[in-house]
Amino acid sequence: MTECVFEQTLLRGAELLRQADPELHDLLDQEQIRQHETLSLTAAASIADPSVLVCDASAAGNVTTEGYPGARYHAGCRHVDEIERLAVARAKAAFGASYANVQPHSGSTANQIVLCSLLRPGDVMLGMDLSSGGHLTHGAAASMSGTYFTAVAYGVGADGLIDYDDVARISKEHRPRLIFCGGSSYPRAIDFARFRAIADDVGAYLVADISHIAGLVAAGLHPSPVDAAHVTTTSTYKQLCGPRGGLILLGRDAGYRTASGKTLADTIQGAVFPFLQGTPRLNTIAAKARALATVASPQFRLLARRIVELADRLAGALADNGHRVLAGGTDTHMVLLDVSGDGTTGIVAQRALEACDIIVNKNAIPGDRRSPRIASGVRLGTNILALRGMDPPDVTDCARLVSTVLREVKTTGESDYLLDEAVIDLVRAEVSELCRRFPLPGYPLPSPLASGYRSYAG
Repeated sequence: MTECVFEQTLLRGAELLRQADPELHDLLDQEQIRQHETLSLTAAASIADPSVLVCDASAAGNVTTEGYPGARYHAGCRHVDEIERLAVARAKAAFGASYANVQPHSGSTANQIVLCSLLRPGDVMLGMDLSSGGHLTHGAAASMSGTYFTAVAYGVGADGLIDYDDVARISKEHRPRLIFCGGSSYPRAIDFARFRAIADDVGAYLVADISHIAGLVAAGLHPSPVDAAHVTTTSTYKQLCGPRGGLILLGRDAGYRTASGKTLADTIQGAVFPFLQGTPRLNTIAAKARALATVASPQFRLLARRIVELADRLAGALADNGHRVLAGGTDTHMVLLDVSGDGTTGIVAQRALEACDIIVNKNAIPGDRRSPRIASGVRLGTNILALRGMDPPDVTDCARLVSTVLREVKTTGESDYLLDEAVIDLVRAEVSELCRRFPLPGYPLPSPLASGYRSYAG
């Protein structure tokens, strides 16, 4: 009976939205169509299964309470307590963790929680420089991490790879209390054990941010940091096909005693609530539980293998087309391209490709002299291509289309360009055919696909 009410409520909600707010309903519908009809090569996204989306839209979101299962500050939690316990169990199983907290509202929030629980304002922290592939929360000046703490950065060498000896040198010089490893645009495998040795040598906490590679870690296709780092953080949407949200995971150090005398697990538990967050999003926690069940499946491991295989092919095909692929290739889902050699900028490449229904994002590259809003590179990824069921030859076609746009675009300013309408129409037609052949999994197709709809960038 409960399942029937749940389904009826969601169906009734969709009909009420259509009737009461057609403007918003149509915008949401058009966004759904846009995702079907555009070729997304974004590295920071995946596609949530409809079963994940309905959890996020469920009545669990109506429950307001602080605290944890069995110790809430409000009544009416018997079912949501079980939902959260289920999500925790599935997170621990998926990553082989001893402890999991599923309440962080995002990966960035998870990082902020860790920083504020393990450091005092002004303490030294070490993270990868933004232009080398780091993240805002790893000590960037524009972030609270670089404002409330003394942030020091490490970069990459001329080959685009992390120089671990240099990281060790910087650590010994600055004696950080916390070291971040992992990044948002670093395409190579990370040696978490080496980072832990560096952290131990200077008495620092090691925090591994695996937001971009969490799926590969869970599938065993990238070394896991869960037992190598003191703390592991991740978002749940970039590669886990889940909702917008974050996780904090602990491995063998869950019982480690912090300066306060508390275990690391108790420190993180209290830092999420009550220190930094209030009521959890229990609907989103339900969606995390659903996604994490999929992550633990054999089918997800096959998907992860395809993601890596397609990324390797994408990097090779772009290089064969004369483009500069940074770090010499990829070990993950991510390909970083320097477009300055093509006579353009990251923002122009992003806009020109979007005009052709290909979605990438501009990205700073090591040593970039342009601002992050302009950038000299683009970041590509294969999460969604793999979810669409593409094979390596299809990704070669994707690379050819990207190369066509980059070759034909005429940059007239840092963010301005000219692109022949004939090129746009030609590329769009091929993109449309690819999207028809490889529809997004689990979603009803618009009928007919591309029924007069043009990308908003057109």
